[in-house]
Amino acid sequence: MKIALATAVAAFALDEDLPPLLDACRAAGLEAEALAWDDPTVSWRRFDAVLLRSTWNYIGCLPEFLAWCERIELDGRLWNPPEVVRWNTDKRYLADLAARGVAVVESHFLAPGDAPDAFPDLAEFVVKPCVGAGSRDARRFLRADRAEAVEHARGLLDAGRHVLVQPYLAEVDTHGETALIFFEGQFSHAIRKAPLLQRGEAPTSALFKPESIQPRQPSPQELAAAERTLAALSFGPLPYARVDLLPSPGGPRLLELELTEPSLFLSQAPGSADRLAAALLRRLA
Repeated sequence: MKIALATAVAAFALDEDLPPLLDACRAAGLEAEALAWDDPTVSWRRFDAVLLRSTWNYIGCLPEFLAWCERIELDGRLWNPPEVVRWNTDKRYLADLAARGVAVVESHFLAPGDAPDAFPDLAEFVVKPCVGAGSRDARRFLRADRAEAVEHARGLLDAGRHVLVQPYLAEVDTHGETALIFFEGQFSHAIRKAPLLQRGEAPTSALFKPESIQPRQPSPQELAAAERTLAALSFGPLPYARVDLLPSPGGPRLLELELTEPSLFLSQAPGSADRLAAALLRRLA
């Protein structure tokens, strides 16, 4: 069995998950190769499946990326599948999950043509594009900075991008963010992310913003919140899913559900790469 791990030309040297996952796949009897989705010379048909991994540059070319996903699915098997990717690459999916009863961070959406100040008066908040990754174009503001925040939203809207505004949850400054990783619907491991967005900081122009990561044992409440989030999906168990939670006075709240190209932090959890490789092998059997 042959499997391709899809990355991007610009991400080959940045994806820390690729080396351990390649080794684990080969140890499990899978012929695995890391290849860039944006390399037009790749023949994807020679693989039994293509696993989306670090395709992090799709933000600026989403229609082309989605079209590539559809072509891969026509020729074989893409994981996660195109219908999942289409839904998950736009953070308006948070409204879908909230409607299904998932406890998400309060979210307000602006569409091109909307007034850039059409969001509530919040003491501290984040403005970011609905299609984005790695904290690119995400900024944190105080109420006193609302005029600057409105201009940031205006710039995104004028560029034809949808905008998400969320209150900044102060608890994250001490507790951090908890990311729980699941393979085939089963919990594998979790990590703690230190706070990323600083007040007054300009948005990053890099492929992603550097993160401070440590292993973490999730609380029972966090594990239950993550499991409820996955149970709300209509897709069934997926090869991988990452549930990013923030602490709040009312309990854990979903910040993002990463089903397209999440870092899985395999180096933070011994055996996790082997667990993912075994899950892939079972899918291919």
